[in-house]
Amino acid sequence: MRAIHPQRDALHHEVHARPYERMNAPLLLSHVALVGNAGADEREHLAALLRARQLPVPDAHASHLSTDLGGLRLRWEKHGEFHTCTFWKQLTTAPDGFDRLPLHEVPQEWLQGIPGQWLVGLHVLVEPAEASREQVPTLVRRLLSEDSLVGARAMDGAADLYADFRLDGDGFARWIVVTGDLTPRRLGRLVQRLLEIETYRMMALLGLPVAREVGAALVSAERDLADVAERIRTAQPQDEPELLRRLTKLAAEVEGLYARTHARFSASSAYFELVHRRIDELREERVHNLQTVREFMDRRLLPAMQTCAWAARRQQALSERISRVSNLLRTRVEIEQQQSSQALLDAMNRRQKAQLLLQSAVEGLSVAAVTYYGAGLVGYLAKGAKSAGLDVAPDLAVALAIPFIALGVWLGVRRLHHVAQRAAFRDSGSFK
Repeated sequence: MRAIHPQRDALHHEVHARPYERMNAPLLLSHVALVGNAGADEREHLAALLRARQLPVPDAHASHLSTDLGGLRLRWEKHGEFHTCTFWKQLTTAPDGFDRLPLHEVPQEWLQGIPGQWLVGLHVLVEPAEASREQVPTLVRRLLSEDSLVGARAMDGAADLYADFRLDGDGFARWIVVTGDLTPRRLGRLVQRLLEIETYRMMALLGLPVAREVGAALVSAERDLADVAERIRTAQPQDEPELLRRLTKLAAEVEGLYARTHARFSASSAYFELVHRRIDELREERVHNLQTVREFMDRRLLPAMQTCAWAARRQQALSERISRVSNLLRTRVEIEQQQSSQALLDAMNRRQKAQLLLQSAVEGLSVAAVTYYGAGLVGYLAKGAKSAGLDVAPDLAVALAIPFIALGVWLGVRRLHHVAQRAAFRDSGSFK
């Protein structure tokens, strides 16, 4: 057998993580979600409650716990950026409201000390179906606001759901579930989906304040970019460094804004997708001419999510526009540099031609001067030979030597010039 992957067991058991609870009607449930990645503080706070009840504590890497606190059930879950605590209790008789809440049986000082920032609070009342389900139950009309009442028949007609998505005086929203023929496992799945819909809805909405803040910042950035683009059209070369500085500063601001908000917008999109997936799992049917949960979310949550998506797209579009304007300015600067370089090269070529003409003149003078001094040497030699008794005419000897001396000097200068050019070409890599 080959070596076992260190994560094999954990990955295999991941499909069994966070199983649905078994629930029976009637019951009351309270659910809270707190934002903040406190990590060990969350587990330590949970362990304090369990130790007080002489119950085993979760290990350091646990992300889920379900236990009985003595007539009161607790389900704790740790997610990426939030954690949840759900308490529920089985009732012997159908409740008349939200008076016997399970949170009342939890130590209040423990509740107040839960790490994180409280974001989601939800009470769920589950009661058996009345004799007739053709009318909205009296309990629903009494406990929820009819102005914003949402209802649906879910789970293939096995349960009716009611909510008004309003916060009560204690800061909690309320759901009422009227069950029909639901097994404990199916009821547990239904309640879990309702909790996740509310939790993911609130987590998705965390991107809305960020989108509004981004919108105000982008208005200013777009105005600055338009001003820079207009100035580029009429700018002089001496204005280009200042325009480039403004563009660089603007690009840094937009990229910094994108870096701060991209994760939040991506998370909101993912949570919104989870909300729709959980609603799909409810398999809703219209009941009592009420708007369904899906219709409510499409009317109230979808615009907020579109605002977040619009802000993200607007950031991306602005970043691309800044890049295009920067490329435009860079192209203009490069063209001006090329023109300046071409003018410099033309000037260098003219100077080089003048130097070549001067060099040719100097070479001519050099040949004449060397020939003159060479002829003088020949004249001295001829005079010496004549004094030694040889029949040599110094003037004739000088006259005859001048052409040969001039030719030799000229050939020597040309040879030296050619050697120098070969060395220069070889050093510059242009000559092989």
